[in-house]
Amino acid sequence: MVLQSSLKNCLQLSCILRTPKAGFRSTTSGGLIIQSVSHDIYQNLAVEDWIHDHMNLENRQVLFLWRNSPAVVIGRHQNPWQECNLRLLRQKNIKLARRRSGGGTVYHDLGNINLTFFTNRKKYERMENLKLVVRALKALSPQLDVHVTDRYDILLDKQYKISGTAAKLGRTTAYHHCTLLCNADKFVLSSVLKSPYKGLKSNATPSVPASVKNLFEEDPTLTCEMLLDAIAEEYATRHQIDHHVTLINPADEAVLPGINNKTKELQTWEWVYGKTPKFSVSTCFNMVYKESVLDAKVHLDVKHGRVEVCNIDLPDQWLPPALCSELVKSLTGSKFCPSETTTLATALLRVCPQDEELHSRWSLLCENMITLM
Repeated sequence: MVLQSSLKNCLQLSCILRTPKAGFRSTTSGGLIIQSVSHDIYQNLAVEDWIHDHMNLENRQVLFLWRNSPAVVIGRHQNPWQECNLRLLRQKNIKLARRRSGGGTVYHDLGNINLTFFTNRKKYERMENLKLVVRALKALSPQLDVHVTDRYDILLDKQYKISGTAAKLGRTTAYHHCTLLCNADKFVLSSVLKSPYKGLKSNATPSVPASVKNLFEEDPTLTCEMLLDAIAEEYATRHQIDHHVTLINPADEAVLPGINNKTKELQTWEWVYGKTPKFSVSTCFNMVYKESVLDAKVHLDVKHGRVEVCNIDLPDQWLPPALCSELVKSLTGSKFCPSETTTLATALLRVCPQDEELHSRWSLLCENMITLM
């Protein structure tokens, strides 16, 4: 496998990408294999969007290869509070991203590879793409027991999921992307993909839990680099093209005009959280204060990632109703996130009576509210 990474190759790539700027047009057909030099989830998802929006796929198929630093990626219509442990993501500095395709939530790290198959819509064949991956795996390690299911997953030993699938079908173009577990951190994977949030009701698309296994566990000689090369080679054979992989920098505006704006959009709170379908949280929590336990009941309606309705039920004698009402008033319309709630609670604390016990109770209530987020 020959890896091309020179400026000349980037310029060659520019010649076959159809962009809004004058002077760029597609003059070739056949297959193309591209690999990202970035491990940033937002940049790589932006490349997917860019190719889908700007490349002429009428007579061309494209395979995009990419890997990411630790990240959790949710589907277009999913609820992150329902799908993962957001507090743990923040603690571990793991990025959260929302892709533009459907499907379920996946964990990425450098032990996981990602494949995106681009075609025009008429030639979209998800099953054929997955069979190509299986052929590549068999060529590398013939003893592997791998097969594609009717749900478009790839199973190892008939029970362990090693690849999940999602797709986006445009008017004329389409792409199908999938993951492939080589040597991912399964402990982190299982920890971050377990939601701790109670009392959450949502019509968002839920993920289907599955047992997973790394290919490395079955064949310790396998590496991500070997898998990438084998899949690229199988793709080249299928489409009768040279075995070349063109490396691209997802931040290069000269090759991908407008790419950085796409990357920025994918990082915004409005996209990652604000696109969550409407949901509600109805729960209660026990607040321990001076050896006594108090039950607090909370109901929240959240729309576009912001609190639309907030009700907090507390005994009047525990916290002045006016102060509780101020918290409810401040939360309504605010982002459903711990940092904004902390800021609001701190601001309200400054104007409440200078009473140490009142401040302690207030802080305890706010800390528990933040755990819901």
